[in-house]
Amino acid sequence: MSTPYDRLTHGGRIDRQKPIAFTFDHARHFGFAGDTIASALLANGVRLVGRSFKYHRPRGVYSAGIEEPNALVTVGTGNRREPNVPATMREILDGMVIESQNNWPSRTIDLMSINQLAGPLLGAGFYYKTFMGPAKKSWMTYEPFIRRAAGLGKASAEADPDRYETRNAFTDVLVIGSGPAGLAAAHAAAASGARVMLVEQDRELGGSLLSEPVGSALDQWRAEIDGDLRRRDNVTILARTTAFGLYDHNTVGLLETRDHEPPRPENGRARHVVVTVRAKAIVFATGAIERPLVFNNNDRPGVMLASAARAYVNRYAVKPGARAVVVTNNDTAYLAAADLARAGLDVVVADLRSPLADEVLGYARDHGFKVRPSVTAIDVLGRQGIRGVRLAERDWSSKALDLNYDTLATDLVAVSGGWSPAVHLTSHLGIKPVWREQIAAFVPGSLPPPQFVAGAVAGTFVLNEAVDEGAGAGFRAAEVAGKSRGRWSASLQPEVGDELDLQFKFDSTFEIPGLRHGKAFVDIQNDVTADDIRLAHREGYRSVEHLKRYTTLGMGTDQGKTSNVNALALMAELTGQSIEETGTTTFRPPYAPVTIGALAGRAVGAHFRPVRRSPLDDWHRKNGAEFIEAGPWLRAWYYRWAGKTPAEAYIKEMQLVRSGVGISDVSTLGKIAVEGPDAAAFLDRVYVNNYAKLAVGKARYGVMLNDDGVVIDDGTTTRLGDTRYFMTTTTAQAGEVMSWLEFLLETAWTDLDVHLASLSDQWGAMAVSGPKARAALELAFPDEDLSTERLPYMGALETTLDGVPVKIFRLSFSGELAYEVYAPADYTEALWCRILDKAAPLGIRPYGLEALASLRIEKGHVAGLDLDHRNTLYDLGLGKMASKTKPFIGRELLEREAYVAKDRWSLVGLESREDGKPLRGGSILFARGDEIEGHGRGYITSVTWSTELNKFIALGLYKGGLTHEGDDVVAAFPLKNETHRLRIVSPHFVDREGKRLHA
Repeated sequence: MSTPYDRLTHGGRIDRQKPIAFTFDHARHFGFAGDTIASALLANGVRLVGRSFKYHRPRGVYSAGIEEPNALVTVGTGNRREPNVPATMREILDGMVIESQNNWPSRTIDLMSINQLAGPLLGAGFYYKTFMGPAKKSWMTYEPFIRRAAGLGKASAEADPDRYETRNAFTDVLVIGSGPAGLAAAHAAAASGARVMLVEQDRELGGSLLSEPVGSALDQWRAEIDGDLRRRDNVTILARTTAFGLYDHNTVGLLETRDHEPPRPENGRARHVVVTVRAKAIVFATGAIERPLVFNNNDRPGVMLASAARAYVNRYAVKPGARAVVVTNNDTAYLAAADLARAGLDVVVADLRSPLADEVLGYARDHGFKVRPSVTAIDVLGRQGIRGVRLAERDWSSKALDLNYDTLATDLVAVSGGWSPAVHLTSHLGIKPVWREQIAAFVPGSLPPPQFVAGAVAGTFVLNEAVDEGAGAGFRAAEVAGKSRGRWSASLQPEVGDELDLQFKFDSTFEIPGLRHGKAFVDIQNDVTADDIRLAHREGYRSVEHLKRYTTLGMGTDQGKTSNVNALALMAELTGQSIEETGTTTFRPPYAPVTIGALAGRAVGAHFRPVRRSPLDDWHRKNGAEFIEAGPWLRAWYYRWAGKTPAEAYIKEMQLVRSGVGISDVSTLGKIAVEGPDAAAFLDRVYVNNYAKLAVGKARYGVMLNDDGVVIDDGTTTRLGDTRYFMTTTTAQAGEVMSWLEFLLETAWTDLDVHLASLSDQWGAMAVSGPKARAALELAFPDEDLSTERLPYMGALETTLDGVPVKIFRLSFSGELAYEVYAPADYTEALWCRILDKAAPLGIRPYGLEALASLRIEKGHVAGLDLDHRNTLYDLGLGKMASKTKPFIGRELLEREAYVAKDRWSLVGLESREDGKPLRGGSILFARGDEIEGHGRGYITSVTWSTELNKFIALGLYKGGLTHEGDDVVAAFPLKNETHRLRIVSPHFVDREGKRLHA
């Protein structure tokens, strides 16, 4: 294998014994184990990596870390095609397929680069301005073109074949970041006896130390601390793991990635894992991100951060160029200049400051590079690569630039405009960062006692000071976690050579004024220029939050990591405020992009939420049931005894119930025990109707509202004793009702002595319905008196059968004589089979959910489809239930003007006027003569074929409700271009007087 021509012959943290072949834009390249995509491309001489978001300008590798704004690539093919991957963060694999993105037909010839000519039209706010004209509905013309042009990479539309997981973890001390301060913090906390978790987004520990020459004193110190931590049983190290969010109670979200190895979902290997960590104390050692300088054409391939140039030379053994101009306003760039010179590059430092300290000039002489004080870059020459840089001298008396510039030939411009501490995580709970003038950067605000900061994130850039700060933070964190204080051994301090005696001295210049024929980029990823910020200021967008949204600054995958401070500085200058007064935008999770798959974990497909099964599930399967998903439940939809299709079967099952007797599984109903001395008072406050005077052995239908006076659920509650009630809820709202009741007791009515218990899983239930229902139960319970006198409508009794407790309530959902029978879940199937066996001479058969729902529509009972959390009692025709004498939740707002308006959408019945023509749920309702357009006057909520009326009927919500009874309306179903003529009638289609259920 030939050696790539930009690879150094020695050094680096790559494994030269493990060559790796990969393709980029169909061209084959080679790298080594330990390379990232970015370092491998640079080693192969690839400078042009992709195109920019808006102007499609040529772009190259800009950084060496998570802040990368330019080098976003698409990795993989087919269903593993992943777009917008920072080339600086993904390690290469053998056979990896990589593509540039946001270009056509290729990255070298991109026709969309014509957008650069339209620069004046695509400035700040152009997207919003397209809404404004020039003609009405102009946006409708622009939108398709803008949408097609938007975005960067293209994701696969195929199903993701990989596996993702989530897990929880606990620790005494969580240390985020493994630079010098993080290593010291983890070591100190571990030495104190605390359980320590050290999180690092890189594959190796060390942070900035990984950019030191391999084998140097600092590298050896890093390796020594790393080895010591790995040998300790109380230390857990998570490499390739990014802390993406800080949440309440010291909870941190981590994303652990395993993209460094081929995916193996068939072996149960997860590709990404989201780890939720709960720590007693946290040490933030997240470091700092180098800032660019803003000058013309500062985005060209070959312009990169000085720290990145240093990383590619020392860590990856890559020469990022042959000649380098290092443009800086601070000391730290001199380290990069020295390492570039050591790698054989011809280096010139253009330092904006003057005069320069003697030790700085001496350091440059000792390391073989030139320094030009009071000089900076004002423009870059070249398009798809750099061929030169224009330098101008600064007049310190006026602080203006002498535009009699000179030009240096170069193919690399390494820039350093200072450092921005990575305050993102420390700000996620609303703690605002604080501006520190000495370093011209924001540092974390005051954190609560279990949280500590150390190192560069705290604005401490001198190495030994950062190490001391990290050790101190680690000891204090261990103390908070209840561990004894240890001591930081002086022998563990790194040996710092003379070359690192440089202090962090800088000139706080953020934008370099210069020639105006190019673009000076502030946010390189989103193509936001300094002129865009000036335009936003002129147009009144001066708040930093408005600036962000109007210009899209900081809204890319890099979230403004390199651009924010420069933008704030420019806005501060324009508004005449300090940067501190200008403030920052709001930092929110995630710190770095997190894949949707990782957040979902294994909760996909059938695992999206647990499938709940009735205690009768096995019986249904053995006896010809077809199933349907109903919320989280898998329910018997219909039975094959009644037909081969649901349309055929449910009609036959309905006829069975109307003429004889059927049995249906209703175990999915929510069941809640409400007990205690104040149970009656509690129910009186929850329900709109009275429960305090309900007699023992009686049930009552009730409706509960939320604070806004809107119906949240209906159901029956039965009084089983003086202080014991058995509440049932709809299947869909069982969990929500339970949570609502617990919330009320814990917050609103803490004085009530009431205990709640969810019994939904403990009790199975079945409905026995039809004219022969009593006879069927008398056969199954021969020793019980089930007469009307003993068990009238809405009556209840508790009994036992062979020693097993059973509840029998006379309730009806179908409109027929009916009972609900409850048994412990373990005995439900035995009771079900007993009823079927004993009542077999009556022709009893099971009926499914489709028939159950259709029977209730005929009777006019509302259910989940008719309750959309926007209905009031009056909308559903239940207004007379509300007590006039007692308070209840929602009472005050129930009578608000809008809720009692005559034209509200309220419940109606609908009868088909077209024999045999199918009617569809969700159809939009229009008055006869209305234009079929828009949202209409209402919609159909539930549809069925009525075996009683021999036609399609429906329930729906209609503007004005039953004030339009007898009117003809039109139901439109736009998706099928169908219409259907209907008549508005009472929602009670069957036995309006209730004679059957009272029989």
